[in-house]
Amino acid sequence: MIFAMGPESVAIKAQKDGVLVLGASGKLGRMALRVWQSMAGQHSGIIPVFRRGSTTGAGVIWQPGHAVPQLDGIQTIVAFWGVTPGPGRILQDNAHLAVAAMELAKALGADRVLHCSSGAVYGNGASPLRESSPCAPAHPYGIAKLQREQAVRQWQDQTPRAPRACFLRIGNVSGAESLFAALKRDGPVTLDRFSDGLGPQRSYIGPEDLARACQALLQSGLDCLPDVVNIAAPRPTAMASLARAAGKQVIWRPAPTTAIQTVHLDTTRLDQILPLDDTAAAADTLVSQWRKWRDTP
Repeated sequence: MIFAMGPESVAIKAQKDGVLVLGASGKLGRMALRVWQSMAGQHSGIIPVFRRGSTTGAGVIWQPGHAVPQLDGIQTIVAFWGVTPGPGRILQDNAHLAVAAMELAKALGADRVLHCSSGAVYGNGASPLRESSPCAPAHPYGIAKLQREQAVRQWQDQTPRAPRACFLRIGNVSGAESLFAALKRDGPVTLDRFSDGLGPQRSYIGPEDLARACQALLQSGLDCLPDVVNIAAPRPTAMASLARAAGKQVIWRPAPTTAIQTVHLDTTRLDQILPLDDTAAAADTLVSQWRKWRDTP
């Protein structure tokens, strides 16, 4: 059942320790919800939130500027929502959406908000990139994500009894970034080749492991909740390995001088919450999770 939360709100009885998922219609939100829904009995208190009308499923239709939904028992908000690069999209709106999530959490009495940030906030820093590494984003998307984090911290400083915020600096999610968009298309995949003869490597995480990491943070005590945590497998994965695991031919081109060969997020902090072994970074694992949790077979 869909509950419309426009200018006139409707009371909904949520279960104890309820979780609101903002951005439930986005790529990450859809995949995470499918994973959680497969965990019978573990996440019966999850309530997806859609910013626009929907005719199927269960959840709430709400967006900033509408009346606060009358929900009882909400402990956590997971803010998957955000603006991604594209024509006509305003990346600066990421900061407004993040603050709106905090304001909603405070109004509902939630104690924490998990914000989806990105490893792009580090820019071209030397790997491995730790949460304490300097943030110097090199592209507009990374700049917008860093502004999102800064806007939330400023709001917390100005707001008495503000909810906690945890920023998930997520690596590349299999099924939700440009390489996997190429894997969906017919034909070979073109990758950069660097002077050592190898291609690009990135810190990836599968949608199933991403959902499990969020679950662990939802269940963490507030005194153990980190302000920032890198979300990725323990080691980077070669993009060529991913392409081949998906059955694609790789075509090489010389890497431009501005290309970055390796982005490696350090996961020491994540290991304290959800230890992942090297199989989480295996190309077969990442492709398998993509195929299992994507929208279409």
